[in-house]
Amino acid sequence: MKFSDDIPHMQMNVVVSLGEEQLLQEAKDNAVTDAEMPILALRQLVLFPTVMMPVHLGRKSAIKLAQDAEKNHRVIAVFTQVNNDTENPQASDLFPIGCAAHIIKVIHNPMAGHVALIMGLGRIELKEVTSTKPFLKGRVNSLPDIIPPRDDNEYNTMYETVVERANTIAHLADTHIPEEMIQTMAATGPQRPMLANYMCGHIDVSTQDKMQMLFESDMKKRVNHLLLHMDTIIKQGELKADILRRTSQDMDSKQRKYFLHEQMRQIEKELGGGKGDSHATALREKAKDKKWPAHVAEMFEHEVMKLSMDESHSSEFNMQLNYLETLVSLPWGELSQDNLDLKHAQRVLDRDHYGIKEVKERIIEHLAILRLRGDHKSPILCLVGPPGVGKTSLGRSIASALGREYVRISLGGVHDESEIRGHRRTYIGAMPGRILKGLQKATKDNPVFILDEIDKVGGYSNNGDPSSALLEVLDPEQNTTFHDNYLDTDYDLSRVMFIATANTTSTIPAPLLDRMEVINMSGYAMEEKVEIARRHLLAKVKGECGMGDRDIKLSKGVLQHIINNYTRESGVRGLEKQLAKLMRKVAVSNLSNAEATESIDTVKALEDLVGKPDYVREDYEGNDLAGVVTGLAWTQVGGEILYIETSLSRGKGARLTLTGNLGDVMKESAMLALEYVKAHADGLGIDERLFEQYNIHVHVPEGATPKDGPSAGVTIVTSMVSALTQRKVRRGLAMTGEITLRGRVTPVGGIKEKILAAKRAGIKEIMLCAANRRNVEKIDPLYVKGLTFHYVETIQDVIEYAILPEKVKSPLWFRLEDTKEKE
Repeated sequence: MKFSDDIPHMQMNVVVSLGEEQLLQEAKDNAVTDAEMPILALRQLVLFPTVMMPVHLGRKSAIKLAQDAEKNHRVIAVFTQVNNDTENPQASDLFPIGCAAHIIKVIHNPMAGHVALIMGLGRIELKEVTSTKPFLKGRVNSLPDIIPPRDDNEYNTMYETVVERANTIAHLADTHIPEEMIQTMAATGPQRPMLANYMCGHIDVSTQDKMQMLFESDMKKRVNHLLLHMDTIIKQGELKADILRRTSQDMDSKQRKYFLHEQMRQIEKELGGGKGDSHATALREKAKDKKWPAHVAEMFEHEVMKLSMDESHSSEFNMQLNYLETLVSLPWGELSQDNLDLKHAQRVLDRDHYGIKEVKERIIEHLAILRLRGDHKSPILCLVGPPGVGKTSLGRSIASALGREYVRISLGGVHDESEIRGHRRTYIGAMPGRILKGLQKATKDNPVFILDEIDKVGGYSNNGDPSSALLEVLDPEQNTTFHDNYLDTDYDLSRVMFIATANTTSTIPAPLLDRMEVINMSGYAMEEKVEIARRHLLAKVKGECGMGDRDIKLSKGVLQHIINNYTRESGVRGLEKQLAKLMRKVAVSNLSNAEATESIDTVKALEDLVGKPDYVREDYEGNDLAGVVTGLAWTQVGGEILYIETSLSRGKGARLTLTGNLGDVMKESAMLALEYVKAHADGLGIDERLFEQYNIHVHVPEGATPKDGPSAGVTIVTSMVSALTQRKVRRGLAMTGEITLRGRVTPVGGIKEKILAAKRAGIKEIMLCAANRRNVEKIDPLYVKGLTFHYVETIQDVIEYAILPEKVKSPLWFRLEDTKEKE
């Protein structure tokens, strides 16, 4: 019989001869605080209190230590090495928790070398190593075990289960644990848990698993860990028995997988390290050049240590590995070198985009500040404008001008806060938020980051409030310490240049809007669209249609016809689609006919290829009818003209009918206009009996389209006065403005878009509130060329200019109190 095979019998003899009480008393007697002890470092072995085990002594220093301790009856400190390959371990190479022990005997065998038989006394903690010669010495503190009280039924039941599982394991073919020793140890009871400690040290589990049990001072928790491992061992034993018997019973697939993984792990360990070690080495290699803060480096090392201790087939291993790979894939202070040449930036912006002067000026200003200030703090911009004006593509041009990486995420329809902040690591499938994922993609800490469609981000729901999560991202005072739930540490976003895009600011929460610098990008004028088509769109669509090498020319008149009659938009997205359609038709024509189409210079040639126009131009309809007035409106796709129509019908009077799918605000404007006209009927030359004997009907055409807002106030009051007096409205005039009950005209928004709509419709004169003069003065003279503006302050100013003295050609006759009077 081998010496190691006889250890269980020797353990039982010690228990019988000394008694459990004496062993426990001896452990208490050797309790120490800040005491210096010789240290014996073990490889792959873990010693537990009251447990006896043989130790093969390979190091000369270990042999000298054992012989000295046996001779002088000294208590030694036994600690397990973290890495088995370390030849001369220091404090950092040892697990911090170990066990005080007696050396019972040292035996020398010519074949096996020196073997020491040691008995564990009590758990201890290593404070520091004080000496390495002639062997390791260090200061330690005792760590007493916490034994549950006698009346703890849960603990007593758990301990009984340990006894049952130990008997089961003793019957397995590849174990050498005598049943009589189990019975002797079990008889000591749960208050003196010798059997539990013995099984902790002798069951076939990893060193990390044994250390996890030794770390537990609470005996109930230690027994709970032990039961889990014992169950696994029993299942493995049963699985092996099934394989040996070659029965036809189906084996549980999960147990087979676990068993095979465990065997692979043991093989990997014998060959020199498992997956955890190889992954840890690769991660440390990636992390060595990272410029992250000290606390992040410390956290990284701690998490790598946890990865090394995890089983490679466990779900926790994969979760930990994914987290660490995310950590090392972030740029952590790696910056692109900014190109601060202002002329270069201007050339790039002008090359990629025509117009949008205000946005370009703001980018050049930012570059100038960067050159003067010398840091990488970036502004947070919000580009607001209708679809198709180039908000998103402008971000790519800005990145090109600055020499930075470009990242874009779409926020439209995002309803989950974790999309911004990430998921906590405790969830299966957890991942960082889209902000950090964007930085992973950019590989730099200062990209141009486009937050597209920020006006369409979802509000509060059961999944949190993503718009509120964006407050931290877009606040320069907070984003230096942005906290992603998955990363679970602060990340500096202050060097990222965030550019948000939106179609309107009305749906953006006020606190979020306040953190951004809003730059309005209004629609393009006709002249701008023609230039954009010539400089950018034609070459793009020809390339997409395989005709990049063909010189196909479109005259300016044809381009204008396409813009006016085939598209209805403020941007150029629809124009690009129409040009792509035209190029496809040209491609078919060139392949079908012998004579290739090289130029399209007439409207007829255009219509022969693409068919008749899709839209009827919004032309001004004239002033022949009383009560019809042209107004100007703003929509999300740009400006539009609209007509306000007022008619009178005989009835009981005092009845106002409003049609045309009007919103509440617009209805209130109509009621306000009627009250003003009633109050000032004498000054306007209106017989008050009209309000008593005639009903008034106000209609806005295109009833399928919802309409709302206060800017039609002046148009409605002018329409009512014209209908009630049957006088003409000045020809070629459009107007916009809000009214008050006192008769004041107040300013409105969307002036540029409304002016463009008026130009498209052929209108020559526009009436605005005097306070809107500043808006007109900011507009490029190209947009207002050919237009005359009239600025008013009161409704009376509007009526005096807009309503002409002469009647319409066929005025209505009003019958008032059976008297026919021609108005």
